Amino acid sequence: MPDGGGPQGTRPGLRPYALMLVLAAAVLVVDQATKFWATSALSGGESITVIPGLIGFRLLLNPGAAFSTGTGVTWVFTLVAAVAVAVILFVGRRLRSRAWTFVLGALLGGATTHLLDRLFRPPAFAQGHVVDFIDYGGLFVGNVADIALTVGCAFLLLLALRDVPLGGVAGEEHPSV
Repeated sequence: MPDGGGPQGTRPGLRPYALMLVLAAAVLVVDQATKFWATSALSGGESITVIPGLIGFRLLLNPGAAFSTGTGVTWVFTLVAAVAVAVILFVGRRLRSRAWTFVLGALLGGATTHLLDRLFRPPAFAQGHVVDFIDYGGLFVGNVADIALTVGCAFLLLLALRDVPLGGVAGEEHPSV
């Protein structure tokens, strides 16, 4: 009886989906752990220089999006993050490509940890501020989830430009799921 063509007899998409979830969980744990450190170590207004003029640590509680835009509509960012998480979880079920597994795992981890910040951090449920602490030479302040989201988006663009489907390499035949 055919097993769907997955590796080692597994259902197609099962292993990549699990890998996506593991990567997302890793991003979430590292991001939240570093935010815990930042809120503990930098809460008194401290600033730590890592690479002078390039990288430092300083605490910023961001009610908005990138570059603190949209600070008055925090609830919208909560909704967008929730939709992004749901869409990635749904689309991820079709994964067969390792590259897309990496991309969606990074995006899922970043979106999930931002969603948790929005839901459970002060000042209120669904209006929480995201903890930012990595200062990029005074240009902007971000966090580990932002790095995962940026890298994930860059690779998403690359895969889309190269026409790599979720199911594997373009032109490669796969049995239907």
